[in-house]
Amino acid sequence: MGKTNQSSVTEFVLLGLSGYPELEAIYFVMVLCMYLVILLGNGIIIIVSVCDSHLHTPMYFFLSNLSFLDICYTSSSIPLFLSSFLTSKKTISFSGCGVQMFLSFAMGATECVLLSMMAFDRYVAICNPLRYSVIMSKTSYMSMAAGSWIAGGVNSVLQTSLAMRLPFCGDNVINHFTCEILAVLKLACADISINVISMVIANAIFLVVPVLFIFVSYVFILSTILKIPSAEGKRKAFSTCSAHLTVVIIFYGTILFMYAKPKAKDFSGTDKVQVTDKIISLFYGVVTPMLNPLIYSLRNKDVKEAVKNMLCQKCSSEGMSML
Repeated sequence: MGKTNQSSVTEFVLLGLSGYPELEAIYFVMVLCMYLVILLGNGIIIIVSVCDSHLHTPMYFFLSNLSFLDICYTSSSIPLFLSSFLTSKKTISFSGCGVQMFLSFAMGATECVLLSMMAFDRYVAICNPLRYSVIMSKTSYMSMAAGSWIAGGVNSVLQTSLAMRLPFCGDNVINHFTCEILAVLKLACADISINVISMVIANAIFLVVPVLFIFVSYVFILSTILKIPSAEGKRKAFSTCSAHLTVVIIFYGTILFMYAKPKAKDFSGTDKVQVTDKIISLFYGVVTPMLNPLIYSLRNKDVKEAVKNMLCQKCSSEGMSML
């Protein structure tokens, strides 16, 4: 890990929790269990959204996209993260780091846009219900979802290409669980001002704009709900968007806390990545995708009913095969 030049950098070392071996076994079990829940929960959401005709609506189409996105996002890093606990080799190839960075950026940016599209869907459903089927036609919501994926992919190509073209002539140790772009940029031995500017612009487009769009949408939604005369009507209207609002708060709240909080300093005045920073990053990367299907299934009777019907059909078919 000594001094290297750009041509000799073929891999990076992911430090993770190497300095805290007493925590590795605990986090291996925790992350493995959460990853299995992510695959199971989001997989069920995708299956019922496709198989149950009652869920062939814009909201559940967006939800199935969100579930697929969460599976892709976690699968880009968690398997490698788990394998690092089982071996002393904690490296990732230069190209592998680029792929991981690309997937992380693409999924993160796509989710930001997708959540704003889901907010628009709830706005139309509550504030303009008579024109809902016209505004949110199949062509419209499929185009909105495709646009979210394309926008996230284009941004990821730009950010990843700018980062991976940099020369790395210092240590190749990434003080993180994954190839997180800020941790990688610290290893570059060239001017990263273009990277910083592009990330600031991307953050404004994919974080600030969607947040403002979601905020304005819910201002109109809340205003419409308050005008409903009956308490039961207000409850039903709010229940249709409560799950999405919960996911938005968790998603953006974690990002805000992770990047807006001041970095800890040691006594020499240099930046030091604390274990708490890594755990917060882990929360964003694993816990949030795990909570999404739980929130939507526990707070949504349509999803619960679809899962129940699917299980009943499976039991019936198995019973018939035994006769």
